Amino acid sequence: MSHSILRLPEVIRQTGLSRSSIYLRITNKEFPKPISLGGRAVGWLQEDIDSWVVYKIETSRTPN
Repeated sequence: MSHSILRLPEVIRQTGLSRSSIYLRITNKEFPKPISLGGRAVGWLQEDIDSWVVYKIETSRTPN
């Protein structure tokens, strides 16, 4: 099984969110948590970000 790990600049590019917005949403449990890569380095699994983007698309297009 292969997993792709994204660093913050790529997560920002794929989601359109700013760094501060990403971390605020993580705090509010509205965004996938990063995984530790050792030291102070973190990354996100590509599939977690893909799922989040799909969820946001689906919920934005669903009538209230």
